[in-house]
Amino acid sequence: MSYETYKLIHLLGIFALMVALAGMAAHAAAGHTKGENSNYRTLLGLHGTGALLALTGGFGLLARLNIEAEGHFPGWIWAKLVLWVILGGLVAVPYRKKALARSLLFLLPLLGLVGAALANYKP
Repeated sequence: MSYETYKLIHLLGIFALMVALAGMAAHAAAGHTKGENSNYRTLLGLHGTGALLALTGGFGLLARLNIEAEGHFPGWIWAKLVLWVILGGLVAVPYRKKALARSLLFLLPLLGLVGAALANYKP
């Protein structure tokens, strides 16, 4: 596949993951429980699918950039992988720690900005 195709897959995954997290966080911040969210399983599926697409697209992009692992990825790739793990784990936060649900709504765009900066500047 082409670089552009992998980029679209990567971005689709990121958008899906962020929408799912924001939906759960907004619902929990409004004082609702997981049981009251009729779309909870849909959001979980969207989150998981988004995470998989983001990872698949990201590694496809690395292949197209001709970055050879040779046992060592550059630091910015490790940072993006850590960011991916954080975003994957945040799915547990909104309903378990409702006090953090509102904060998560502010944190998500910042995490997206960090990911974009890492991808663009490759520090």
